[in-house]
Amino acid sequence: MTGCFHYSADMIADEAAEVASLGIPAVLLFGLPRKKDDVGSEAWNEEGVVQRAVTEIKKSVPGLLVITDVCLCAYTKSGHCGVIKGDKVDNDKTCELLAKTALSHAQAGADIVAPSDMMDGRVRYIRQTLEENSFQDTAIMAYSAKYASAFYGPFRDAAGSAPAFGDRKTYQMDPANSNQAMQEIALDIEEGADIVMVKPALCFLDVIYRAKKRFDCPIAAYNVSGEYMMLNTAAGAGLLDKEAAMLEVLYSIKRAGADIIVTYFAKEAAKLLKA
Repeated sequence: MTGCFHYSADMIADEAAEVASLGIPAVLLFGLPRKKDDVGSEAWNEEGVVQRAVTEIKKSVPGLLVITDVCLCAYTKSGHCGVIKGDKVDNDKTCELLAKTALSHAQAGADIVAPSDMMDGRVRYIRQTLEENSFQDTAIMAYSAKYASAFYGPFRDAAGSAPAFGDRKTYQMDPANSNQAMQEIALDIEEGADIVMVKPALCFLDVIYRAKKRFDCPIAAYNVSGEYMMLNTAAGAGLLDKEAAMLEVLYSIKRAGADIIVTYFAKEAAKLLKA
């Protein structure tokens, strides 16, 4: 992915300091473990890459908000977002492990945990686990309306998190359905989510708009890797002005109603807007 790099835990603080210097208020961390297994146990390892990265960032750049992605897809041999039982994902067992992962992130110092798996009931599991362990102030940003999209490809290649078999359509949402998104968002808020997310952003601006009109909570939108690389590739071919197109994309997401935009353009956009 153009301009995107992997950082080890001992190098992440320098990147975080640059991010903070640009006025970007937060980072969202994804982990690449040294080993994978059937249940994704490295996800909740106290010495795991995300846990160590959080500690380093909070030590070096305490004012930067640290959000951690909570999912098992990069940690399991199957590449699926949960534990496989037979040929299906075991929803409830996965929720238990996601809650363990979220707790380990909170213990490391994460300000917000962000479950991206789309298992039913996982926000409730995570909220209960956090509160039982005195992390009631740790916020949850739920990937509530996450679609089974064709636009995740570049990230999956970069993170090595593509499914080894099948697809994720049994737990991610049908791109043709916007009503289900409203139901999923409502359930996550009821279970204790503080922020809800629509992902991807560009093909689902209508969903962002509907969510903003209906729900009284912050709405996040994820400008995903395929959207990012589509624009970069077009700009590289001389088909459009990258800076102008980037700002149009981000303005459209904001205009649709997003309070928070997660984007790989963050540093480029921040530099341009500060100029």
